[in-house]
Amino acid sequence: MKELQPINQNVLLELSEDKAEQKTASGIIIPDSAKEKQKVAKVVAVSTIEEAEITPGDEVLYKEYAGTEIEFEGKLFLLLPYSEILSKIVETESI
Repeated sequence: MKELQPINQNVLLELSEDKAEQKTASGIIIPDSAKEKQKVAKVVAVSTIEEAEITPGDEVLYKEYAGTEIEFEGKLFLLLPYSEILSKIVETESI
């Protein structure tokens, strides 16, 4: 079995592909090239980073044009520098 392991303070994120056709209210189909790129993904792996604030399984928000998209074994991933992650998404209890 093969797996991607990031090095040099990089993070590997798994992107979910939104294959659903999107339409405007008037029925115009929005092509893939015009769709807004998602900026939230699940962390798959983190290279050796001291005091990293994220771990595999976390959901994070990253910069819009960050990283390199990679297709590996039929899945879409994003490999980006740790510094390109803006925040970790956490569940909180409502008051």
